[in-house]
Amino acid sequence: MAKIQANGIDIEYEEFGSKDDPMMLLVMGFSGQLTGWPESLIRGLTDAGRRVVIFDNRDIGLTTELEGHTPPTPRDIVKGIAAGEPMHEKVPYLLNDMAADAAALIEALGAEQADVMGISMGGMIVQLLALNHPERVRTLIPVMTTSGDPSLPPATPEATAALTAVPEERTPDAIADLAVKGRAVYGSHPDIRTPDDEIRANAIAAMQRSDRPMGTARQYAAILAQPRWHERLATLDVPTLVLHGEMDTLILPAAGEDIARRIPGAKIEIIEKWGHDLSETVMPVLLNRIVPFLGQTSPAGAN
Repeated sequence: MAKIQANGIDIEYEEFGSKDDPMMLLVMGFSGQLTGWPESLIRGLTDAGRRVVIFDNRDIGLTTELEGHTPPTPRDIVKGIAAGEPMHEKVPYLLNDMAADAAALIEALGAEQADVMGISMGGMIVQLLALNHPERVRTLIPVMTTSGDPSLPPATPEATAALTAVPEERTPDAIADLAVKGRAVYGSHPDIRTPDDEIRANAIAAMQRSDRPMGTARQYAAILAQPRWHERLATLDVPTLVLHGEMDTLILPAAGEDIARRIPGAKIEIIEKWGHDLSETVMPVLLNRIVPFLGQTSPAGAN
C-alpha cells in the first residue's frame, strides 16, 4: 500500500496488475476500507487486463481524517432538508467532494481515464464522478446503489437499524457482533453469505487497521446532505452496467432499476440470492457480467 496526494488530501491506495493496462478504479461503500475488496474480484479483473486501483475514501482507513469537523446529526440534516434549509452547506463535505477525490486520484496515478465501479455509497460517488468529471470516466459500474431519487422505496426499518447501530462499548468483539447481525439482516441468502466467523474476523481486522467513528459520521452526513442527482443521469453518455442483488434490503433492487432507466443505454443485472455484501461466492457471478462488459466497451490498451 502507498499514499499519494490528490485533491488536497493524502489517499491510501493499492494497485494490482500492469501499469500498461487500462485503469479500473474500485470505490468502496459507507465506512468501508480498501481491505474489504475480495481478492478474487481483484484477481479476476487483473486477469481480464485491468490495472486495478483500490483506496480508502476520505475519513476512513488510512486516508486523511477530517478531524475537528463535527457534522450535524442525521436527524437535524433530514429535518433541515425538509424545512428547505441549505444543509449541503452545513456538513464538512459532500459526496461531490468524494467524487472529486476519485477523479484526482485517477489523474495523480497517471491515467487519463478509468473504468469506475463503486458499491453502495461508492456507487453514488461513481455516478457523481461521471457527472462532474466525465473526462475521467471510460465506463461506469454502479453496484448495489441508488440514483438518489427521494421517491424510491426506502430500506427496511431492520436494515436501517442494523446499518446505524452503535455498540454500547466500542470493543472489537462488539463491533464484530454488530457486523454479523447486520449481515444477517441485509446480506445475501444464507446459501451464499460469508460465514459468520469470517465476518467477525474481517470486522476485527478492519477495526485494528483503523477505527474512525467520527469519520463514519461525517460520511453519513455527506450521503444525507448531498444534493440529489437523479435528474442529471439522463445527460450521461458513458457505457454503464448496473449490478444489484435481489435480496438487498438496505438499497432495494428498485433503486438499481431506476439508475438503469435513467442512464441512456444502461444495462442492468439483478443477481439471485445476492444481498448488500461482497460474498466470495458471488464474485464469479459478478465477474461473468463485468468482464464481458469491459471487453465490449473499452478499447484494448486504453489508458
